[in-house]
Amino acid sequence: MKTKPVVMTELKTVHTNFSVDFKLTHNITFINGDSGTGKSAVYSFIQELGTEDKRIKCFNYIDVNKGYKQAIKQSKGKLFVIDNADVLLDDNMRAYISMDSENQYIIIGRNPKGLELMSDDFFELESEKKDGIIRFFIKKTFI
Repeated sequence: MKTKPVVMTELKTVHTNFSVDFKLTHNITFINGDSGTGKSAVYSFIQELGTEDKRIKCFNYIDVNKGYKQAIKQSKGKLFVIDNADVLLDDNMRAYISMDSENQYIIIGRNPKGLELMSDDFFELESEKKDGIIRFFIKKTFI
């Protein structure tokens, strides 16, 4: 189900010599890409931001046995950032997320199966270095 972002249209944070600058256009943003492009680093920067911004909740493979499913299902008005989604999300959670109109998701993984995504929901992580700062942003992938 495609809807406009229900929590935020931009996600920005700075961590030492790195910045994250995401423009979010839908309630589900799927980020894929090669290993070593900075996806897990960006996840950690957003996770740090989530300690200050209570709208942001982050989960990864470490949370597989920590009740993350209930946390998602009982929440409203949250931006969930899920790293290693291929490990963390089963078919039931993918179906739930695809129909959730109360929350917003950034999903980092390789397999979008079951999320009911459109081609313009897919992004790759890109980076550029300027004035000693590495800026991470997302760019549409055409699948």
